[in-house]
Amino acid sequence: MPIVVEPEHETTIGLLRGLPATTQAVTSLERMRAWLDQHRDEYVVVLGPHVPHDDALAACDSLRTARPAVSVVLVRTELTTQVLTQAMAAGAREVVPAGSPEAVAAAVERAEQLFAALRGAASGGAPSGKVFTVWSPKGGVGKTTVAVNLGLALAEGGARRVCVVDLDLAFGDVAITMQLFPSHSIEHAIGSEDALDAELVEGLLTRHEDAMMVLAAPSHPDVRDRISATLVGQVIRTLKAGFDYVVIDTAPSFDEQTLTALDETDEIVIVATLDVPTLKNVKVALETLDMLGVPADRRHLLLNRADDEVGISADRVESILGMRPEAKVASSTDVAAATNAGNPIVSKSPHHPSSTAIRQLASHLAGQPISAPSGTEAAHQQQTAAPARARLWKRR
Repeated sequence: MPIVVEPEHETTIGLLRGLPATTQAVTSLERMRAWLDQHRDEYVVVLGPHVPHDDALAACDSLRTARPAVSVVLVRTELTTQVLTQAMAAGAREVVPAGSPEAVAAAVERAEQLFAALRGAASGGAPSGKVFTVWSPKGGVGKTTVAVNLGLALAEGGARRVCVVDLDLAFGDVAITMQLFPSHSIEHAIGSEDALDAELVEGLLTRHEDAMMVLAAPSHPDVRDRISATLVGQVIRTLKAGFDYVVIDTAPSFDEQTLTALDETDEIVIVATLDVPTLKNVKVALETLDMLGVPADRRHLLLNRADDEVGISADRVESILGMRPEAKVASSTDVAAATNAGNPIVSKSPHHPSSTAIRQLASHLAGQPISAPSGTEAAHQQQTAAPARARLWKRR
């Protein structure tokens, strides 16, 4: 799938027009390199007009020897003889003018044809991602906050393709938590069970500025009963085929949609807080998971708002539930403030203790280290977060 590198939001939206729905967009060359490290089957990189010219040429030259099968399409505002000569010498496959999404799309299509000729049409095979479901039998424990931040941690600023699915079909808050206002949701797939494909599902997604996609819940709770378990299963399987990770936020119940999600899940993150009613509900839920045949080694307990002052220690939790917490997120007004501002803590403050705890859980689930942004990149994220959030990402 193509990857677009462009720091300016509006320009990125223009570049994405006409490109495959699976196109990934990142804001820096550092994120591009992280993406390429994770995706050995990449065939084209589009360097936008706001990538500094010298940096773009250096990237072309590096990819020319390190990843010769990857074509580089350089988008420039001015197409002078000097620009063209420098780009060709650095190894750019094509140079196209800014403001022409058609030219970019045509160049990407030619790059795909070249890749197929070099590697064979069957090269790489169909990707298969992992599904992580965030669940709790009790509402109000911070499940959605955990799901959103887990998704952002897994995406690592664009290094991986991640989709967060809101399966709290009556009262889902994923979109509003991220200050997104989707034009489409899973509701728009109703009746498409027999025609569901990647293109249809991609059209339902909303892009978040941190290179993550969101499948929103319906805007009205009465739609929930019209979304069948069959549709939920097909949507999850379709997303799994096109994303590295799918994170599912669920309703606090064992409804048929949640049970279907659990059937499709690779790992379950169970969120609990340190209060007796929640722990009682979790204990009953674990017994239900036993009856459903969900393996114990696929379950991961996260304690949210976990403070020693409440009088229930991690050891006590283990004795009550029969499983040891794998992650603890302490109470923090910073987390609530970040959530209320629509800028989740993992993005707003990558080195905050809560961000570190979520990232460690993400690393454990993914089976590979997931790091916080470097100092330069973290500063860039904080500089661009506010204006970008004011504009918001629209569905491409």
